[in-house]
Amino acid sequence: MTAAASITRDALLTQMRQIVGSSHVLTDEQATRRFRKGHRTGEGNVLAVVRPGSLLEQWRILQAAVAADRIVIMQAANTGLTGGSTPDGADYDREIVLISTLRITGVQLINDGEQVVCLPGATLDRLEQALAPLNREPHSVIGSSCIGASVLGGICNNSGGALVRRGPAYTELALYAQVKDDGSLELVNHLGIELGNDPEEILTRLQSGDYTPQQVRNEETAKASDARYGEHVRDVDADTPARFNADPSRLFEASGSAGKLCLFAVRLDTFPKEPSTVFYIGSNDPHDLTEVRRHLLAELPRLPIAGEYIHRTAFDIGEKYGKDTFLVIDKFGTSKVPAAFAMKSRVDGFFERFGLRGVTDKVIQALMNLLPSHLPVRMREYRDRFEHHLLVRVSNDTLEQTRSFLSEYFTGSASGAYFECDADEGRKAFLHRFAVAGAAIRYRESHRSSVEDILALDIALRRNDRDWVETLPQEMEEQIIHKLYYGHFFCHVFHQDYIVKKGNDPLAMEHAMWKLLDERRAEYPAEHNVGHLYVAKPALAGFYRELDPTNTFNPGIGHTSKKKHWGGCC
Repeated sequence: MTAAASITRDALLTQMRQIVGSSHVLTDEQATRRFRKGHRTGEGNVLAVVRPGSLLEQWRILQAAVAADRIVIMQAANTGLTGGSTPDGADYDREIVLISTLRITGVQLINDGEQVVCLPGATLDRLEQALAPLNREPHSVIGSSCIGASVLGGICNNSGGALVRRGPAYTELALYAQVKDDGSLELVNHLGIELGNDPEEILTRLQSGDYTPQQVRNEETAKASDARYGEHVRDVDADTPARFNADPSRLFEASGSAGKLCLFAVRLDTFPKEPSTVFYIGSNDPHDLTEVRRHLLAELPRLPIAGEYIHRTAFDIGEKYGKDTFLVIDKFGTSKVPAAFAMKSRVDGFFERFGLRGVTDKVIQALMNLLPSHLPVRMREYRDRFEHHLLVRVSNDTLEQTRSFLSEYFTGSASGAYFECDADEGRKAFLHRFAVAGAAIRYRESHRSSVEDILALDIALRRNDRDWVETLPQEMEEQIIHKLYYGHFFCHVFHQDYIVKKGNDPLAMEHAMWKLLDERRAEYPAEHNVGHLYVAKPALAGFYRELDPTNTFNPGIGHTSKKKHWGGCC
């Protein structure tokens, strides 16, 4: 046994309590539940959940855990859909210290707000609020998958989001810690900000914003967003997907690292907020949406802002089982949602101790069923008329070109139609698309007697693929209650949630689905990263091993080895 491994559990817990205070070192099963259980999937045991309140405390906790030869899992908002920031199972070879960074909030505007430095606990919601007075916005906004998602989590996962022009979350400017081959811990400052040389000085100065504009370097060679994506996605005849997690061209240090580094800050570009208009398109012929996508991507002088797809079944499930999410955001804004989720987790944990699962979901759903529909009349009318729905947001400088094309294309059409949304309809259309993403979870909890589980896929089709509507073998169809299709249509990224009938094996079905996707030459996952659900392809697994040669951080991600030094892997 090494000297590090001989450090006892009690000695390590005592050391960590001295660093952050006893109230922020959680060991009780109930207290740790919402941290060690994934938003949709994944769960495991931990030695402790530690909640540092500063960058310096995070560094010292990391030093203690690495010195004691423990596994470290970094977690921010725990909103991931593939279990990528929680333990998974009980087959690790070392105890796990889970470091939750949500207390370390902070967004620092630099370069007149054209860039930001985000600390580990910064959420997209808080970043949006910080940029609003400047009439600017971050890489991602509401409309993708998760409220309360962290900025750094998006970078770690190359998250894509709903905004066509911006591509995957990406930066080459980050401050992070890395465990080297020999087990030593190193702090790497690639933020492009002069903060000194000593780790404690660097972290203390950064936390307090103790640097001048002159100490912020602006070098053309270091990018803070994916500037290539706009032209990339315009190439509608390319035979490859526009974006996917294992794309080697978008793996760089923190970007795509999936928790294999300990991040302290990232530096990102921000973007002007533009006046825009939403068009709502419905059709019973998928070809119509294909032609709209190809024309608007290739022919508009500027790319559309967003293009989101919803299938009728997803529309229905989202309307019924995503109603509470929609109403909370609509009435109270996004800032209240993370606290509501945390409270729900605590209440569910209490009842689960008595063998009662999903109590809050059943109660909330019963209340929602008493309320009338919350969606605009024209949206509900289109739901009755059309199977396929497309929400298109364009900046107003391309409004006339978009309006003219849609009018000409759909005039006299027997298969489709469109309407131009007013501000309220446009906002609610995209909010409904967001609510769809979590509706399958509520459906599962409300129908435990008939649902085995959810199989959730996150796929990227080729940019030139016109046959984007999936056809499943009959034997697979018979195992499914509902299929929910929705996604970022202009990027050809689709989220496919299958609600599996009781008594069927979702894992076996998933592997069969992978074969079908391979035949279609799709890439997966597209933007939620591998987590513990998907197998990391060789380039991605190699990237993880390069970042973390001792396999200290987040072992097992992408079905790789959970053992120290990648034992038994590859």
